[in-house]
Amino acid sequence: MELLMTQTDGLKKGKPKKKGFVRRKWLIAAGLIVCGAVVFKITSGGKTAVPTVATIPLTKQDIQEKLSLSGPVSGTDSVDVVSNIHAEILQMNVKEGDQVTKGQVLAVLDSTDLEREVNIARNAYEQAVANKETQDKEAALGYEKAIQDFQKASLDHSRNSQLFEAGDISQADLEQSSNALNDARRAMEKYTVENGRGVADPSYALQVQNAAFELEKKQEELENTQIRSEIDGTVVRVNSKVGQFADKVEDDKPMFSIENLEQLELEIQVSEFSIGKVQVGQKARIRADILNGAEEEGEVVKISPTGEEKGGGSTERVIPTIIRVVTPDTKLMAGITARAELMVQEAKGAFTVPVSAVFDSADHSYIEVLQDGKIRWIPVTIGVDGETVVEVVPADDTELQEGMAVVAVPDPALTEGMEALPAGQ
Repeated sequence: MELLMTQTDGLKKGKPKKKGFVRRKWLIAAGLIVCGAVVFKITSGGKTAVPTVATIPLTKQDIQEKLSLSGPVSGTDSVDVVSNIHAEILQMNVKEGDQVTKGQVLAVLDSTDLEREVNIARNAYEQAVANKETQDKEAALGYEKAIQDFQKASLDHSRNSQLFEAGDISQADLEQSSNALNDARRAMEKYTVENGRGVADPSYALQVQNAAFELEKKQEELENTQIRSEIDGTVVRVNSKVGQFADKVEDDKPMFSIENLEQLELEIQVSEFSIGKVQVGQKARIRADILNGAEEEGEVVKISPTGEEKGGGSTERVIPTIIRVVTPDTKLMAGITARAELMVQEAKGAFTVPVSAVFDSADHSYIEVLQDGKIRWIPVTIGVDGETVVEVVPADDTELQEGMAVVAVPDPALTEGMEALPAGQ
């Protein structure tokens, strides 16, 4: 007898669906008729042949689901030291690898020009203050005299009003005293008064304020000719040298880069599809070439509240996540790339099958088992995903047993109840 077997081409099994996994669905029913179902027959007699299937025993084992991502290692605190002062570097006090403290002088710039500018600014400030003081004195005296003149003019006009009523002076005399009173009032009101005292015009106070600001700016620039560290840490880069101008570092690099290497962190970019499996406090295992096969411990300390573009034309979003290295005396160093492995979930003594042994049909996942010479479909849900193997949990009242003959490469053409033989028989 000659066996003839045809099978649908192009049907591929995807990864079992679980927590957002998207997988291809097996085409069944009418779709299989169009594409071509599995057919087994004996050509000489026209009888349907019994197919053979490769099986593997259902086993129990411990299984872990892990998330592994790479990222750069850096210090927990870092700063780039720059200067916008156009002055020559006269002295460099540190080199790469030196430990520094906050406020420590890293370099000294030529301060000659700035010292001169500070003196000029100070003189301008002192002159502005002196001018205001002079104007304040003149305003105080002028306002006092203006009040006296107004009071005298007021008395004169009051007396003239009485004389006019008695017919002792003319209308012209009364108008003259009224004009004198108005002139005295205007002269008094032109002064700026504070607490009942005449003071200089506000423009003089503004001049003092501007001069004080300019002096403060120049003094700050003078202080900044001593380049200081803003943090405690290690000098990891020195991009300047004596003789250069502080604001003209090659390739616009910072003068110094300083990092706090006492505590290292690893930044990874977690996919939006996996971020739900990550939480602050979660432990991580860290590997890197520099560790020569050893591992170090880490802990998730920060998850960004917002996602960002993954890049490379992908529409996927990623969420920056920080893992702190907690191994004492770590052998990791800033600037290298390391890989962090996060334990997502695990199961002890779970029923597991290879990923390829699970397939989707309609809205369910299934495994196929060979039982009493017949194919049986068992609906399952996927538990822990171990990448190459997955935990399977019956989705109905089926009781799984160790040793069950699971079809290694399931095929929807092997329908429920179909007779089959294990491969090799």
